[in-house]
Amino acid sequence: MERLYRALEIYSQEDYYPFHMPGHKRNPDTVNTDLPFDRDITEIEGFDNLHHPEGILKKAQETAANVYGTKECYYSVNGSTAALLAAVSAAVPRKGQILVARNCHKAVYHALYLRNLIPTYVYPQMDQKWWINGGISPDKVERALAENLEIKAVLLTSPTYDGVVSDIEKIAEIVHRYEIPLIVDEAHGAHFHFSNYFPTSAAELGADLVIQSFHKTLPSMTQTAVLHNCSDRVDSRLIRRFMGIYQSSSPSYILMASMDACMEKMSSDGNEMFREFTKILEKTRRRLSECKYIRLVSPEIGTAGVFDYDRSKLLFSTRYASMTGSELAQILLEKYHIQVEMETEHYVLALAAVGDSEEGFERLCQAIEEIDQEEAQKKKEKREAEEPKAGRTAYTSLSQFMSITEAMESESEIRKLEESVGRISAEFGYLYPPGIPLIVPGEQITGQFIRNMRIYMEEGLYLQGLEDYTNETIRVVAQNTTKEQEI
Repeated sequence: MERLYRALEIYSQEDYYPFHMPGHKRNPDTVNTDLPFDRDITEIEGFDNLHHPEGILKKAQETAANVYGTKECYYSVNGSTAALLAAVSAAVPRKGQILVARNCHKAVYHALYLRNLIPTYVYPQMDQKWWINGGISPDKVERALAENLEIKAVLLTSPTYDGVVSDIEKIAEIVHRYEIPLIVDEAHGAHFHFSNYFPTSAAELGADLVIQSFHKTLPSMTQTAVLHNCSDRVDSRLIRRFMGIYQSSSPSYILMASMDACMEKMSSDGNEMFREFTKILEKTRRRLSECKYIRLVSPEIGTAGVFDYDRSKLLFSTRYASMTGSELAQILLEKYHIQVEMETEHYVLALAAVGDSEEGFERLCQAIEEIDQEEAQKKKEKREAEEPKAGRTAYTSLSQFMSITEAMESESEIRKLEESVGRISAEFGYLYPPGIPLIVPGEQITGQFIRNMRIYMEEGLYLQGLEDYTNETIRVVAQNTTKEQEI
């Protein structure tokens, strides 16, 4: 079979002259840096068209579907964002209703806005030991569907950014009894399929549409993702239509070649690569679990909705330490030159993947062990008790008075954050990463939300979404648009 990435490699060595886009004309001398311009092409003869695939790109996507055992697979060069937008748009009619896990990525909320959908939220349970979001209970999904027969689809995130996996098989059975599709944002689980060390992929457990980011956990370039269609519950014609709408009409052949090369590597050497990776990963986890103050998080299966857990997510809790998650991340960066994936109030996330080296794991272990020993010395000198710091629930239930679309498109005004209690938000507010909204347009602003915002700012976390980058003000729906509510 002809592979896209090899065809690009061969073509880059031939003497065809490009009187076509891109403007660099495959000439590396047009900029003062070494970039793969020689392989950056457009839809020329022999290289197919992602929006009307008939040749090499059609085969590449079919190969990905075969690797994962799914009915169809669609390349996304706009990451999981475009795939999520397309999945929601294809599964739910405009102004329709959808059941959404409240801890979904902001792209899901953007889909609700663009399609003017009416969400019903189902909240994850809270892991009280580690203060991370747990899973989504199948019982909660069933109750929500029984109470609202107008819901047209269900969308959950599994695994979460922290690696928590919900009981997708049971949830799928419930959802299908109502003859509607289950969409699973599995952006962080593209690697599940390649080793029994990890949880089972939603694509194998009855989900209808599954979104995966290759670039997050597989050897593929940033911005590469796929949308798997696993059943006949969502019209393929609609999926193709919306993938065409939400993706660039000039998709990067370098990114698509990256996905194709990834799939070939996984097919030929994936088993051995993951065997070595999981062996080192498990050794690392056992070693790090010995630390007393910088504690490696291992959510307990069967509690807080945790059905399974992705052990490639190395979460280090600081609840027993003298520092915050942000401070730990800063120490790892400045002293040890280790960049973590995410920092929060009480923990940091180090994301392990098949591309990691044994040397990289050793550096991480040495750094965490050294910091843990320093914490032990501090505790001894101060004679402090080993009690964990109190946690905080980030995603509290807020009252929704308007749809996201109505709130974002209504007349609005700016108010100081502390003076906005009781008003209806006209914009998003979220920590990034992970990009899960703390508040969405149409929800009522509470004092607790504002207190949380201030605490996050004081701890140096990355608050985004508000139009005011200083986070001193927030845009709210004008009073002449909706009655002000009292708290």
